[in-house]
Amino acid sequence: MSTNAVLQIQDLTKRYPAGSSGEGKLALDRLNLTVYRGEIFGYLGPNGAGKTTTIRLLLDLIRPTSGSANILGLDAQKQSVNVKRFLGNLPSELTLWEHMTGTQIIHYLAGLRPGCDTRYAMQLAERLDLHLNQRVGSYSTGNRRKLGIVQALMHKPPFLILDEPTNGLDPLVRQTFNQMLEEVRDEGRTVFLSSHVLSEVEQICDRVGVLRDGVLQAVEGVHDLKQAYYRWVTIRTTETSVFNQAEWSALDGVEDVRITPGQVRLRVCGRMDAVVKLAARYPVDDLKVEEPSLEHFFMTFYDGSGSEGVKDGARRHD
Repeated sequence: MSTNAVLQIQDLTKRYPAGSSGEGKLALDRLNLTVYRGEIFGYLGPNGAGKTTTIRLLLDLIRPTSGSANILGLDAQKQSVNVKRFLGNLPSELTLWEHMTGTQIIHYLAGLRPGCDTRYAMQLAERLDLHLNQRVGSYSTGNRRKLGIVQALMHKPPFLILDEPTNGLDPLVRQTFNQMLEEVRDEGRTVFLSSHVLSEVEQICDRVGVLRDGVLQAVEGVHDLKQAYYRWVTIRTTETSVFNQAEWSALDGVEDVRITPGQVRLRVCGRMDAVVKLAARYPVDDLKVEEPSLEHFFMTFYDGSGSEGVKDGARRHD
């Protein structure tokens, strides 16, 4: 195992037992992946891709059919108790003690981890605007998620595993959460972040692994992902101005320009700067930016079904 590797997965496979319908489901197929110290690694895929299965295997909540995983040089199955001493974990579905307040839960969990600084936990809660004096049973979905973030970060673990961590959080809290993860990275600690939201991992992650149907399709640097990532832009005007097909098509990163009376719709890869500058020359009444669904993004860029596919040129970082 590399001295800089925090997580190293080799041929990790999980097939669930067959039921009455026949052959069992192959949830994860020969996953090979390395995550390094001091990076935020995004584990990206649609619901059902195998992300949560991977995390449950790493936490030794389920056992693999074959293959292995090492965390901080320890076998994730054979040494799982020791592994958990160095982990912070936020599951996608968080169950908390409804009758306890946030403060009580923090103190209880701190008591299970010698040396945990509850003052730091309180600081995290304050940054997330989480009121700890209320019973958890009265918390909204967003506040439950905030408390989950606090309990994952409060003991400053060297390795964080976060499954859909921003579900239910408003945009301002997401921004604060991103800042917290940047601080974790700056301290040389490592984050493994599972998500199905492309824009989320684009903002915060250093590298991204793309999982689909239990198979790792590619590992990309975020810069490479941004080059592949596209958005649909629709610009409308009620004026008599006629959009010029040639000038829109000539812009860097612009493809598939479609002009109808009073409207231009185009696909933009990379930065929006040139598009915004050209749009400013028109009397714009409305400008709409649409992100592709993750499933469509995968089909376009990783199945080779589109001319802009990056699969063949993807850089492998692990």
